[in-house]
Amino acid sequence: MTATVLTARALLLDMDGTLVNSDAVVERVWRRWAERHGLDGDEVMKVVHGRQGHASMALLLPQRPVEQNLADNARMLAEETADTDGVVPVPGAPEFLASLRGLPHALVTSADVPLSTARMAAAGLPLPDVRITAESVGASKPDPEGFLKGAAELGVDPAACVVFEDSGAGIAAGRSAGMRVVGIGPRAGFHGADAVVRDLTQVRVEASPDGTVRLHVG
Repeated sequence: MTATVLTARALLLDMDGTLVNSDAVVERVWRRWAERHGLDGDEVMKVVHGRQGHASMALLLPQRPVEQNLADNARMLAEETADTDGVVPVPGAPEFLASLRGLPHALVTSADVPLSTARMAAAGLPLPDVRITAESVGASKPDPEGFLKGAAELGVDPAACVVFEDSGAGIAAGRSAGMRVVGIGPRAGFHGADAVVRDLTQVRVEASPDGTVRLHVG
């Protein structure tokens, strides 16, 4: 297969499903939540990836007050932060992050600071210097706010950014931000990413003398 080559000035990286495989925890916590609320666990799992918890709850329990969703979300975040059993790096993530040293990049995650810190540590991955977390934004993916803030923090035009994402909500957010998107893993294949790979072992980063980054994807 011929690799896709993308040129960028900055990379914006989702965490869960992109750098960190936290599916075991997400399944445990959200299936318990589904059971508590009399919902079908399989249907819940189709919604929750990529979104902040309260945004998922708003879709799944549309009649419930926002304040109740926010309070429930705070409990869920604490539960997820305390549970790191089975959290591992996505294949290729350590090498991929090592190749970005000195290059403009940011973490853009729907997790909050405690959860993102705990999961990256559990996976043995370094936190990027620039991080856009749940506390940084007023709207969850698929809203593009997080990616636009990441680009602004790095001082890079959105059109010159490439997003790495695994979920439909995240891919939609990147595209709404006017960015190209590399989809990671099985969830990414159905949502219109510019290129899709199995994991980060299929991505090679090459710094160019003019300050751009060439990505060999595939």
